[in-house]
Amino acid sequence: MYKKISFILILIAQLSFSQSKITGSVINNSNEKIPFATIFLEELNTGVSADIDGFFTLEAIKKGNYTIKVSSVGYTTITQTVSVIDNETKALTFKLQFDGNLDEVEVFGNRFTHPDKIEALTRLPLAPYEQIQSISIISDKLIMQQGNLTISDATKNVPGVYTFATYGNKRESMSSRGFRGIPILKNGVRVHSDFRGQGILTDMQGVDNIQVLKGAASITQGVATDLGSPGGIINLVTKTPKYEFGGNVSLRGGSFGQARTTFDVYGPLAKTETTAFRLNGALERADSFRDGITSDRFYINPSFQWKADDKTTVTLELDYFEDSRTPDLGTVNLGENNQNLIYDLPYDQFLGFEDDKALTTNTTYAVRFDRELSNKLSLKGAYYKSNLELDDKGASLGGVINDVDGNPIYNQRLRGHSISTREDNNSVIQFDLIGDQLKTGNISHTFQVGFDYRTNNYNTTSQRVTTVDTIDVFTSNTSALPSNLDYSALTVQGAKSKAIGFVAQDVVTFNKYLKAFFGLRYSKTRTITATETTESDAFNPLGGIIISPLENVNVFASYTNSSYPRTATRLDVNGNDLGNERYDQFEAGIKTNWLNSRLRFNLTYFKINNKDINLPVYDVNWEETGYYAKGGNDERKGIEVELTGRILDNLEVITGYSYIDAQYKEHTSYVYGSAPLNTPKHTFNVYANYSFKQQLQGLSVGAGVYYTGERPINDWSSGAVTHQGIVPNQEPFNVEAYTQVNAQIAYALDNHWNFRVLVNNVLDSIGYNAYRTSYINQTDPRSLAGVLTYKF
Repeated sequence: MYKKISFILILIAQLSFSQSKITGSVINNSNEKIPFATIFLEELNTGVSADIDGFFTLEAIKKGNYTIKVSSVGYTTITQTVSVIDNETKALTFKLQFDGNLDEVEVFGNRFTHPDKIEALTRLPLAPYEQIQSISIISDKLIMQQGNLTISDATKNVPGVYTFATYGNKRESMSSRGFRGIPILKNGVRVHSDFRGQGILTDMQGVDNIQVLKGAASITQGVATDLGSPGGIINLVTKTPKYEFGGNVSLRGGSFGQARTTFDVYGPLAKTETTAFRLNGALERADSFRDGITSDRFYINPSFQWKADDKTTVTLELDYFEDSRTPDLGTVNLGENNQNLIYDLPYDQFLGFEDDKALTTNTTYAVRFDRELSNKLSLKGAYYKSNLELDDKGASLGGVINDVDGNPIYNQRLRGHSISTREDNNSVIQFDLIGDQLKTGNISHTFQVGFDYRTNNYNTTSQRVTTVDTIDVFTSNTSALPSNLDYSALTVQGAKSKAIGFVAQDVVTFNKYLKAFFGLRYSKTRTITATETTESDAFNPLGGIIISPLENVNVFASYTNSSYPRTATRLDVNGNDLGNERYDQFEAGIKTNWLNSRLRFNLTYFKINNKDINLPVYDVNWEETGYYAKGGNDERKGIEVELTGRILDNLEVITGYSYIDAQYKEHTSYVYGSAPLNTPKHTFNVYANYSFKQQLQGLSVGAGVYYTGERPINDWSSGAVTHQGIVPNQEPFNVEAYTQVNAQIAYALDNHWNFRVLVNNVLDSIGYNAYRTSYINQTDPRSLAGVLTYKF
């Protein structure tokens, strides 16, 4: 009996020890790792997913022949037959080729499971779906399909993000969650050191993806030195080299005299595939729907990458942009500030001067270093720099003319002229040590420890003539600028700031059901102006949990805050500094990922409060006393819903809805419960693209609908005149809601030629984007464009 039992035990042991395993990695034809690919053994009807570095292990494999199928979204599936013998560890490498068809229709960023430069925002090696914060990725395929040429064109596909103002169509300023002027970065560095009244301008040709992080980014970006920082950040990521030769050239012609040509070429520089390059460029000229307005631009984006060894990569990038355009003053409101009587200015009317010109030159540099220390540890370093030059010459509209009885004549305005320049230099150096799924017992840690050093320097000059002449918006007016103007004395302003930050984050995975996020940042900032030097420091935490009750379903909740040092030196009645303001943010929601990343549904609730504001104190006559006090409770709360995915192999959909309840509460300057200027309660977007596979193969059609709700043109003062255009105690009118419908149709003749027709604002629905009463700019009317592209 004992002999039989011993024989059975020995047999079982031999069988168990005779089992083998298959390990390996999945890469693409550029020798880049493909994360989360699927590896499937057909004979055993089982499989695994590769990790974020493309590695996989199939264990407990018995002796025999197997068919392995390897697949990943955006790549052509491959199969390979493998023979396994007893006690063998078989190491394999699978190289997947890009799927040209999927490449054309992939619009919702599915390939960007781990988008380029995402660590500039998150500093963690996690997919956006796994992050505790709300992150949306806009792929270059979506930008190409929709023919997007501006930041607002692309980000209208993200719920809760909308255009704040264009300042006479000179630059773009975006808002998120009720905060105006959120920072827009390029390759992780600020282009402007201060987004109030500025915004940026760029070209979409070199954009690889756009990363939108909504809510406070104080952990990774430091203290909220910009007015809109608590609302989020937009990062424009430029294209980088590929280790296969290819590219494209395109010609675009469209309404209002648009003529645009672009090119993109990339490939390896040596047969060893240790160096590669990429070169993007664009040249464009255009008129406008309004007479007298033109624009010209030049853009170039070279980059170089060197793989020093199999664990070290160095990437160099340059992004250079020039733009010259005529500012468009827009139109006027023909009534009081509480009446919406925006004048539909005829397109042959131009209220500026013929010599008005806005010149923008922006250069950004990036040097990135990635070193894999082990299969669990890596070191990342980066130096980003941006140089911006603005030179604006343009008209301005002043107050309303009164008749002899003192009654306003709203169609008559004083016209002035101003000259201004700005030089803005910003840089970031950052290093991060990143650990990916390190084990301490049964607990896994994905962490980041790092520091960054940031500099922001700007100088401005300005001169103006308050009144050049008086114009009537109902009639044609001279566009000639007098030569004998007496400008005011030159005003020079500027500031230099330096900030250093230390940050640590840890994502603790207890089991497949529970993760916890912990983060802490210390920031120290020094700002030097012509009159004073100020210093401040801040600790900003991040904490949250993710519960996964089902596979691919993450329920999350988080808390973080951000510090605002700009007004920290304001003095109270006793002459003491009031210190930093603080924004507290709470988020909760659900992130889901279905059908092997083909379908995603996200629902987020957010609440952001600024309860520590340094508010001016007024006397009974609403005159400023000169000192300040802590108080207030500015609140932004709401929900954001996203449903995006490939419903069918040839049908993709992007939808989003945002509800924002933004209110001033307990504020000394604004009416209780009133909303900040330009904050719509509702925004909605839906886009679908369908590609024909059988009959009419090569044809694809797409369409999008975008709704922006009504919003106040200005803040509602409670008695103190705080900004231009505000009438004390008078409720400002709402700018009307508008909906735009865009459509596209494309036909691929073969693997090389593609022709695309774009019709924007199909229904010719006119809306307005206003910055107080200074600029009331109309959205573009219906326009048509054709794009011919040759791929090689």
